[in-house]
Amino acid sequence: MTETRVRFAPSPTGYLHIGGLRTALFNYLYARHTGGKMLLRIEDTDRTRFVEGALENLLKTLKWSGIEIDEGVKLDENGEVTEVGEAGPYIQSDRVKAGIYDKYINQLIEEGKAYYCFCSKERLDNLRERQKADGLTPKYDGLCRSLSLDEAREKIANGEKYTVRLKLPKNTDISFEDRIKGKISFNTSDMDDQVLIKEDGYPTYHFAVIVDDHEMGITHVVRGDEWISSTPKHVYLYEAFGWKSPEFIHLPTVLNKDHKKYSKRNGDGMVEDFIERGYLPQGLINYLALLGWSPDSEEEIFTMEELAEQFSFDRVNKTGAVFDVRKLDWINGHYVREMSVEDLAKAIKPYCIKAGFFGEDYPDELLNLLAATWQSAIDKFSDIVDQAYFYYVDDSEMKWTDEAVEAIRTDEAKMIFDSFINKLNKVDEVDMEFAKSVMKSIQKETGIKGKNLWFPVRASLTGNVHGPDLGNAFVIMGKSKIIDRLNYVKGRF
Repeated sequence: MTETRVRFAPSPTGYLHIGGLRTALFNYLYARHTGGKMLLRIEDTDRTRFVEGALENLLKTLKWSGIEIDEGVKLDENGEVTEVGEAGPYIQSDRVKAGIYDKYINQLIEEGKAYYCFCSKERLDNLRERQKADGLTPKYDGLCRSLSLDEAREKIANGEKYTVRLKLPKNTDISFEDRIKGKISFNTSDMDDQVLIKEDGYPTYHFAVIVDDHEMGITHVVRGDEWISSTPKHVYLYEAFGWKSPEFIHLPTVLNKDHKKYSKRNGDGMVEDFIERGYLPQGLINYLALLGWSPDSEEEIFTMEELAEQFSFDRVNKTGAVFDVRKLDWINGHYVREMSVEDLAKAIKPYCIKAGFFGEDYPDELLNLLAATWQSAIDKFSDIVDQAYFYYVDDSEMKWTDEAVEAIRTDEAKMIFDSFINKLNKVDEVDMEFAKSVMKSIQKETGIKGKNLWFPVRASLTGNVHGPDLGNAFVIMGKSKIIDRLNYVKGRF
């Protein structure tokens, strides 16, 4: 049985999009499910869109996600870009320099399956505008198809600029079987004579991808369904070369909440943004696996190994999948709650420092207490900023809910605050023993109990009448912060 060989082949044009990560994930899961190999190839033939540093960022993001590359471009143990495997180079620009595409394009030209085109950009632009004005689908009119090879070579010898185009057969149906969507057919009357070699001598995606997939032994092409309309050209190229075509699997589009494409061009959904917001790789990967695919069970929490074991393209949806941040937060929150308090403390610390809550020298015991206090409430690390801000901000920056203001303005509140301040003034600092006993002590002194006692204190310090352990808040805020906050509240409300 032929070994499964799949590939993820992004372009280094910026940060990795969430749709691209899902494509990489589905490739990876299928490779692991079938005992095959996952390749990473870099398609950088469009030099106008190349972004410096994008390759390194891509590799770091994949490594962060837990998607392991078996062959192709990857990071070594020192974080340097390297290539592993026998089918390289795995970067297309290096393949151009090695002359890999030359023999194949020459073969197509010699066999009359491709032709030289000398049309200028100006002519092509004018043609496109005229076709649009006439209500036609813009496509090349085939002007250079009739040139003989000798005529074309004479033009090249005279220094004329050219591209090489695919010569599609006239009025011919090209069909292929898609693993998810079934049989798909296109007629060549609705298709363009695709450019295969650009004016700069670089192959286009449509040509290079066929050569590369063939030479690298790719058995399954798994990619987004935006490539469906291009696939007939690829199928025809396989036929033109006499090669066996791989199986095509086009994944449903990732949609935003408005059911429009979750687009990289609109700045939506860059993986880097999710990392910066403090999502865990386990959470994001678990969620992405369920975005367009469903397991054969009601379960929703999976390790990477469990996903690979269950994964099948038979259970991938045909229609687009809406990216639901709330569902992502719920899944990610599961993994946050599985963390040790110490690991969570380290994870939230940078967010707190960036928010100006404290500096690098913040005591570990307070940081661990902060993490333990909010572990059940935050779904991603950045949530800590909105949840725990009241411990650290200036009193003038505090926000109080209407319920909190109502609790602060009760007749008993001022008596409670004065009793609390008096007790704070008798201790050097607030420790857990004091935090656990002070409210009972205030109750004894004032005779106030229940929510009439607790609500005003919580409301004054946290801005809300509900929340996590109030004793933890006392320790985290400390003596002087509590006294300042209570005095501020007394003066304001």
